[in-house]
Amino acid sequence: MITVCLTSFNGESYILDQLKSILCQLNNEDEVIVSDDGSTDKTVNIIKELNDKRIKLIFNNNNKGIISNVENTLIHAIGDYIFLADQDDIWLPDKVRICTKELETSDLVISDCYITDNELNITYDSFYKHNNSQFNKWFALLKNPYLGCCMAFNRKVLMNVLPFPKKIPMHDIWIGNIAAFKHKVKFIDDKLIYYRRHGLNSSSASEPSKASIFQQFDYRLSLIKPLIKVSINHNKNNPKSQ
Repeated sequence: MITVCLTSFNGESYILDQLKSILCQLNNEDEVIVSDDGSTDKTVNIIKELNDKRIKLIFNNNNKGIISNVENTLIHAIGDYIFLADQDDIWLPDKVRICTKELETSDLVISDCYITDNELNITYDSFYKHNNSQFNKWFALLKNPYLGCCMAFNRKVLMNVLPFPKKIPMHDIWIGNIAAFKHKVKFIDDKLIYYRRHGLNSSSASEPSKASIFQQFDYRLSLIKPLIKVSINHNKNNPKSQ
């Protein structure tokens, strides 16, 4: 069973096309968890009008913000394989098939993607190249190669990343690093989504960081401290892995 975890907030311009690109790849027993963070536009109505039993819509009474909203979807996920999705992207037709095949031998899979403008015109033909992604878990602590909307992982990873620490730079950085140090991660070259950039995205993953050196140091520290804690707890509970 597959769970797709999608967060929404004022996404009326794009969410219908994204959900259609996802639902056509799922089986009847699969699910899409949509956690809406208090949209004030037509987002919720658009989701309801799809009238698809696989969609489970959750309403947040207060605006949680992107990290807590993603965590909210993961808490409700019951699938064997979990896919993360943004409200404004488009999944390419083979995404589920390719990722689930890779998950037979890996715990977390990350694909490449096309970066596009709001009209889906390709601006960069590879996120990996544009981001200068380095697939080394130690280098990843300095420069993040983990893009959440390109992630799929199994329940072993899910159990290790929840709950999110209170202070992490972003959910995909946390998930990716936990998986890299605790599980088997595989980066694949397949480009499986159109990663739409329109100026109002919650994530700035494809853009240069605006944080100061001190802020970036604080981000890394806030990631490394809970990562060490998870590692210690993992070793205590799994003495054979030491």
